[in-house]
Amino acid sequence: MLTGGAGLFASAVQNTLTRQNVGPLGVFIRSGGTVGIFAAMGGTYEFVKTASANLREKEDHWNVALGGFFSGAILGLRARTFPALLGYGVALATATGAFEYTGGSLFGHKKNTDIDEFERREQIRKTYRIPAEQTLAELGEGRGIYGPGYAERRAERIKEAYGIEVPTTAPAS
Repeated sequence: MLTGGAGLFASAVQNTLTRQNVGPLGVFIRSGGTVGIFAAMGGTYEFVKTASANLREKEDHWNVALGGFFSGAILGLRARTFPALLGYGVALATATGAFEYTGGSLFGHKKNTDIDEFERREQIRKTYRIPAEQTLAELGEGRGIYGPGYAERRAERIKEAYGIEVPTTAPAS
């Protein structure tokens, strides 16, 4: 569906770049084959990628490369020569396989979906957990970090500095 939409866009661009005005139906009449080729490429890519993953029982870059080869071969069919068929297939297989092998994203490495997110976060908490005594010793009290007996120590400091009695517990009402 997505590649069919891309094909429709490419066909519309081809239609606007023609010398004579063929009207809005020229998208389908003059360059409609582009829509079909793009749609067939997308469908073939997904089918071969999924079928090879199912048959091989693995999710890796080879499935993507196989899908890329067959969809590139469909693009090569337009040239009607066997070398073009193989060339386009190998080129698209290399591009898609390398893209998937290096992470499959233009925006960084994608998450590993095999690991449960809750278990991953628990593992991080266990790995980087620091005892409260060590945190208090390094940072000191304040800024939301208070050790046991903080209210009593605070009341004592205020009484020494300013002579004001500060209740450490709320009075019962």
